[in-house]
Amino acid sequence: MSRFTLLLGGDLIATQRLAAQISGTRVIAADAGIRHAQALGLIPELWVGDFDSTTGPLERSFLDVRREEFPADKDQTDGELATSIALREGATSLVMAGAFGGLRADHAFLHLALALRLADEGIEVILTSGAQEGLPLNLGRQAFDFADDTLFSIIGLSELSGVSVSGAKWPLNDVEVPLGSSLTISNRVKGHLHITLRAGRALLIAHPYPIEGS
Repeated sequence: MSRFTLLLGGDLIATQRLAAQISGTRVIAADAGIRHAQALGLIPELWVGDFDSTTGPLERSFLDVRREEFPADKDQTDGELATSIALREGATSLVMAGAFGGLRADHAFLHLALALRLADEGIEVILTSGAQEGLPLNLGRQAFDFADDTLFSIIGLSELSGVSVSGAKWPLNDVEVPLGSSLTISNRVKGHLHITLRAGRALLIAHPYPIEGS
């Protein structure tokens, strides 16, 4: 398996779990996402984008990183460009670090949809801010390694059929979940989490670290 870490422009905190996920990976930074490199102890092999979000101090800090510059008027975001390059280089697994938050909600939603498409193509994807993770749900039964009491939600991007959840505070057994329903929001891991999805498009959003108001 060839795993790449993509440094994106959203929020990010360094955690032990994230450090383990990115250990030994190849790294590509997308524009201002390179600001996360120092906190994570990474040196990207490539820095891509139109560099409209990059400051002078960032440029001076990473003069030795190879750059691939694109025009501002382009058909892909910097994050999607980084993803395409990683796939071209043979990536079979992606850690999209900085995929949430930041000033651009549209980019965050794009990352969620992109993760689903990549999962359909057989690419393993983790969306992460360090504090929270997003994982596409494949059809069938999946197991997850989150610790007891981890807060998690299933976010449906369509109507969902045959949803079953075990190893959770509020288990479900073969239920239908309408689009926009909050039925699968704010659950807790209790034991070994397994989720089954028979039909539909969804992501698991989990918070491996405690958050206020949870």
